[in-house]
Amino acid sequence: MKKSRFSEEQIIGVLKEHQAGIAVAEICRKHGISDATFYTWRSKYGGLEVSEAKRLKSLEEENRKLKKLLAESMLDVATLREALGKKLLTPGARRKVVSWAIEEKGYSQRHACDLVGIAPKTYRYASSRPDDAALRERLKTLANERRRFGYRRLHILLKRAGVAVNHKKLFRLYREERLTVRRRGGRKRALGTRAPMMLPQGRNQRWSLDFVSDTLSDGRRFRVLVVVDDFTRECLALVVDTSIGGHRVARELDALISWRGKPLMIVSDNGTELTSHAILRWQEDNGVEWHYIAPGKPMQNAFVESLNGRFRDECLNECLFRSLPAARLVIEVWRVDYNANRPHTSLGGLTPAEFADRVQKDQTENRVWL
Repeated sequence: MKKSRFSEEQIIGVLKEHQAGIAVAEICRKHGISDATFYTWRSKYGGLEVSEAKRLKSLEEENRKLKKLLAESMLDVATLREALGKKLLTPGARRKVVSWAIEEKGYSQRHACDLVGIAPKTYRYASSRPDDAALRERLKTLANERRRFGYRRLHILLKRAGVAVNHKKLFRLYREERLTVRRRGGRKRALGTRAPMMLPQGRNQRWSLDFVSDTLSDGRRFRVLVVVDDFTRECLALVVDTSIGGHRVARELDALISWRGKPLMIVSDNGTELTSHAILRWQEDNGVEWHYIAPGKPMQNAFVESLNGRFRDECLNECLFRSLPAARLVIEVWRVDYNANRPHTSLGGLTPAEFADRVQKDQTENRVWL
């Protein structure tokens, strides 16, 4: 804004000369101003004293500053609306918005940093941390192979392969590469208190049975009989068929006992296949104790329910089965991989097969020592 050559006192003095009777033309010639300037002064300062004119000018200056602040704030709001798709939760995301505001909107660095809420020193900081490109590629390859594994199990697999990396660093890389696994659906939790389940102390002390159902690509439904050893967490069988009755369950248990040995107890729910005369006759003939959980309490059969969740999440939900033989093949491959390769967190990161071998080795050494 161009500064006037005349102060408020001088302008008021010129107007008072006109009030004293001097002609406008003579006043303009005397002070070197135009007629338009004189009449502008008279419309603005006519009838005012010097103090009132100064106050008017200060109000105009304050109003000009307020308008400028309002315009800048409106521009900032428009810029933020254009830049922010979601909340800026990380310094990296804030740096990107600052760079965008400087390059696209012509902001100064300090103004852009204030707008986003980041210190200029933080914006200018250049990390000296290595990019870990090889580790990132290894992690992404492993996560693509094991799509439903979280970073803890991936850390165990990397450790097995000889890759030594801190779990906190791995978690950072895991998040930066957007490999986070989302849970499918909610999970019901039991309310109130309950007595803890007694854990078996050896293999073949207790098996758990349950059924899982799914559909083929043509809409036909099939069932899977799941059998798990509660101590070693080994998945002993995944029997796939369109219908599995009590007699079929008894035959499958006989086949398991022929190569693994007889369990002391079997735990199951109250399904009609497992409460049939065929199963009651089988347990009596084989001398196996059979425990039925309370109706509507699947948490009492927690080991097989946990396996069911992993089985559905990592196999059934990931595969499309065109036929029953194809489903049997894929599910059996998953069962072998589960026992031999998948680390189990409740077993200290060991696979069920490794845990079973270690237990058997310890028991053999104890017998030799005795």
